[in-house]
Amino acid sequence: MIEFYPQIKSVHIAAVVISGGLFLLRGLLAHSRYGAWARYAPVRYLSYAVDTVLLTAALMLFTLLPSAVFGNGWLAAKLVLLILYIALGMVALREASPPRRRTRCFVAALAVYGLMVSIARAHHPLGIFVSWLS
Repeated sequence: MIEFYPQIKSVHIAAVVISGGLFLLRGLLAHSRYGAWARYAPVRYLSYAVDTVLLTAALMLFTLLPSAVFGNGWLAAKLVLLILYIALGMVALREASPPRRRTRCFVAALAVYGLMVSIARAHHPLGIFVSWLS
């Protein structure tokens, strides 16, 4: 199965980009006068489908790679941030939340998303901040 690693990684990266783009789109819609479009069923289901592909590809990569790759804790950091990202995203897109809180959570979720991407690219728990150590 390792021979499919490049294809699985490509699917995973594409799903990360599409998922982040959909969240950005839904968040911008939710904070505009088109808020109902952010909660429109086809948009939500597309987001769920992309996130399912993303999670599936991530689990496939996890099973393919040797455990030594994850020795420095970057994957654990990403998983903790993923839980935070999901929680912030839920509040940011929830219509019942106060507008100011939704905006703060939306911006915070985007920052967490960016940090997760930087951690994945650096393969280090500090992500973009690893350069501050040297």
